[in-house]
Amino acid sequence: MAGRFARVETRRRAGKFLLGLLADLPRKNCWTIAEHAGDLDPHGMQHLLGRARWDTDGVRDDLRDYVTGQLADSDAVLVVDETGDLKKGTCTVGVQRQYTGTAGRIENAQVAVYLTYAAARGHAMIDRELYLPRSWTTDPDRCDRAGVPDDIEFATKPALATGMLTRALRAGVAARWVAADEVYGADPALRTELELQQIGYVLAIGCDRRVPTGAGLLRADALTAGLPRHAWQRVSAGAGAKGQRFYDWALVTLTPPADAPDTACWWLLVRRHRDTGELAFYRCYSPHPVPLRELVRVAGRRWTVEESFQAAKGLAGLDEHQVRRWTSWQRWTLLAMLAHALLAVIAANEHADRPAVLGLIALTCNEIRRLLTVLVIDPARTLACPHAWSHWRRRHQHRARTSHYRRQQTTLRPS
Repeated sequence: MAGRFARVETRRRAGKFLLGLLADLPRKNCWTIAEHAGDLDPHGMQHLLGRARWDTDGVRDDLRDYVTGQLADSDAVLVVDETGDLKKGTCTVGVQRQYTGTAGRIENAQVAVYLTYAAARGHAMIDRELYLPRSWTTDPDRCDRAGVPDDIEFATKPALATGMLTRALRAGVAARWVAADEVYGADPALRTELELQQIGYVLAIGCDRRVPTGAGLLRADALTAGLPRHAWQRVSAGAGAKGQRFYDWALVTLTPPADAPDTACWWLLVRRHRDTGELAFYRCYSPHPVPLRELVRVAGRRWTVEESFQAAKGLAGLDEHQVRRWTSWQRWTLLAMLAHALLAVIAANEHADRPAVLGLIALTCNEIRRLLTVLVIDPARTLACPHAWSHWRRRHQHRARTSHYRRQQTTLRPS
């Protein structure tokens, strides 16, 4: 991405900023990152985010190409979801009292929609859009103070997701599926756009959503209430922290549109919890027939976006920014996504090129970040204590193995 920066000084400062995001700092903001880089004040880092001339959209495209090139998978899934950052005051761009899953309730928060590329080897975020509520878009003076461009209008979260998906697909991102939660599954415009692009989707919907059947529009829960016992199949949605995630699944064929191609298929996918019997519903589409197991695989990939949020916030400071303006937010989140993508790609390559020694847990993004910190970003620690990493690694592996085997024994113990 070096060519995206107009001046060499800006490029070097961006490199220092990325190293600061990857460093083991207790808090990541322009002050702490500037101190880590050896600056006397945060003005240089603030200038990089707010006023320096560099191609932000071009770096975003480089991030997308880097992730999709390194984690290339013809069966990849594009996962959409939003996350919120709790904020105080009313001046930070996009902030208002709104629901955010981070707090699980209505809080003063800033909400953004992210797009994750989920492949078999790993996953990382490749795009993002800030959600601006109507209280912002209907107040030009407020938007002007926050540096919001004049051409930015109100857009719902599904509309933001549609724009990011269209941008990725037009750029040639190799992906066969899209997955998202109920907010996006309920939007007909998003589903229509994916069908026009001939991209399959597995989108969660609420139990009260009506789906087209031969008997007309029926609620999802009513349609599946009378399914016979043999309609359910036990299939794993993929590996989780406690092993394979087995659920009972059922598939109901929906009535296609009148002008639909002969090969296209629409389904209602239903997931039932093995213990509680709780149901979850998904609207599915594929330009070609696929088996139930493939739809279940895509539904299971949706949780990778939550793992990306957790890693990017915990390791790269995605949610620790203290910026108020539009451009600064765009650049902070982009650089944090770059830092997380670097960890994800290194971890994926490590697993493929040098599998873990028998008895050891495979390297995680947390350990990759620590290796970068100790051996590359701050090598003085290694010179002062060359065995620090070895000691930490052995303690970590012991705890990981102990908890892993304890979970296995709990899972295998007969009830």
